[in-house]
Amino acid sequence: MVKFISPDKAGLLSTVLESILYGFSVLMFILTMWVLIRGRGKSKINIPMVVVSMLLFILSTIHIGVDINRLNSGFIVYRDSFPGGPAAWFANPSEKSFVFKNAVYTLQTVLGDGVVIFRCYKVWQSFWIIVIPCILWCGVAIAGSGSVYTCTTPLADPTSIYALQLGRWIKAFYSTTLACNFTATALLSYKLWSINKQVAATRVGRGVVLPVLLIVIDAGVLYSVTLVAALTCFALNSNGQYVVLDMVTPIISIAFYLVILRIGVARSKTLSGSAVSTLNTTMPRLPLSRTDGNNRMKIQIDVEQEFDQETREEYSVKGSRGHAM
Repeated sequence: MVKFISPDKAGLLSTVLESILYGFSVLMFILTMWVLIRGRGKSKINIPMVVVSMLLFILSTIHIGVDINRLNSGFIVYRDSFPGGPAAWFANPSEKSFVFKNAVYTLQTVLGDGVVIFRCYKVWQSFWIIVIPCILWCGVAIAGSGSVYTCTTPLADPTSIYALQLGRWIKAFYSTTLACNFTATALLSYKLWSINKQVAATRVGRGVVLPVLLIVIDAGVLYSVTLVAALTCFALNSNGQYVVLDMVTPIISIAFYLVILRIGVARSKTLSGSAVSTLNTTMPRLPLSRTDGNNRMKIQIDVEQEFDQETREEYSVKGSRGHAM
């Protein structure tokens, strides 16, 4: 069995790295709330995104708090009293703090994957498109709940997280969340790419769709690479998975904040300086429509963090004037 690092050392290293990433996520959370709230009346604030941002921050804060407390418990409180010492204590999957922090991680994963699916639906405007991601999302919730529950049962091996029953649930959890995130991100990216391709011939400049596409891909790759690393470590029975597992929690928040912040920065640049005078030539009209035979299909770009309704209407009006001139 390949270990690479002992459970107690993995616990210490994972908490240090998680703390660093958590610090970045706190800064990004503050900036995200500023982008979502600044200069907007109550009716224009995107309440769902504000709520999700706060929930992700709260969950990641709880997770890092539990991990810091686990260091105190494993290395100080139970150092001499727990059979096998700190290494055995940190390796025990039935320990209450371990069960609790993994329940928090499961909730955060379900929330993060749900947001990606929601974005996919808002762009496609079709429930049929998100059927497979939703099925995978349900699988994430079931596998995550199953792994947490198995840790609390008498069947759980108190000496290893790689025990047969628990190991199957954890592998299923990593696999389904990776598949869910990849599928939803791929569908979202394809739709944005196809829309950008449709308006490329009638647009001067780079437009707004392509930057959004690149932002979505960046966030999806960041999260997916971390999940692949976690799944690989677990498949190899490496305790390095403890390190990656604790890093995933703040990364989920960072990936979410990243999308909002980069679009917010792009929006600010677009609305400043000479960009305002050229909106009618550099921005595609929203929503976009095209004729397919006798049927008219309306494709609406609705990435909720991108532009508020007033800005969309301004683009639409200026775009119409630009085409009329």
